[in-house]
Amino acid sequence: MIELDVSLDPTLGCGQAHRWKKSGSTWNGVLGEETVRLTQTAGGFEADGCSNRDVLLRYFRDEDDLPLIIKEISDADPYVASLSSSCPGMRILRQEPWECLATYVLATNVNVKRIAKMVESVCDTFGRDLGERRAFPTPKQILDRREEIAVCRLGYREGRFIELAEGAEDGLIDIGAMEEMDYEECIGSLMRINGVGPKVADCVALFGFGHLGAFPVDARISKCLEEMYGVKGNYRTMAEFGRRKFGRYAGYAQEFLYHSSVITGR
Repeated sequence: MIELDVSLDPTLGCGQAHRWKKSGSTWNGVLGEETVRLTQTAGGFEADGCSNRDVLLRYFRDEDDLPLIIKEISDADPYVASLSSSCPGMRILRQEPWECLATYVLATNVNVKRIAKMVESVCDTFGRDLGERRAFPTPKQILDRREEIAVCRLGYREGRFIELAEGAEDGLIDIGAMEEMDYEECIGSLMRINGVGPKVADCVALFGFGHLGAFPVDARISKCLEEMYGVKGNYRTMAEFGRRKFGRYAGYAQEFLYHSSVITGR
């Protein structure tokens, strides 16, 4: 058993990552080169299939001080305070940067279900066979069989996905360097990639590079900001509002707002 203050359902089921599927009480996913099964317990979760518990602790950001984070974003806003108290244990995930970037390049103008379907198709076509599932492919694995990309049914994203793999493979897209950048530098580097706009850049900065002050704004968050705070405008206006209001843990506040909108259908 892994002891950790985490609630699996909102953490794995709220659109942060797209390779988790729930069957009964168990969440089935792929982390790196392993298929993993997680089941909630009173003090954390049981894990099957992962050979290194530190991988799971890192993935769930065990270093995050949830009480401190919740206090800070709750002090900033009573509405978020109510959301966080009704959804204890939701965490931001630390995803592998290449997989996160490649996934969110696909995640434009489609719903969560469609994103998951495209990601799984990419893995089934190019990834290493793990038995039950396939691993997320490396850039080289994609490029070695690029002629098969059409079977993934990515639509207009097909060309930019191959271009992304080319850039990552030849070093023009230096993911290692991005890991050392501050938030503004990271966003600037990401937005130089074809297919990465401000929302995708914020998602990758938050979920892939750990910039917890990022505040991605999609249609749900935009509607929430207008209804709850009277904030309207372009992406920059809304994202900057979120970052200013909630500070260094704005990404956590965003997830509580997003989770609430999914649950309520607002």
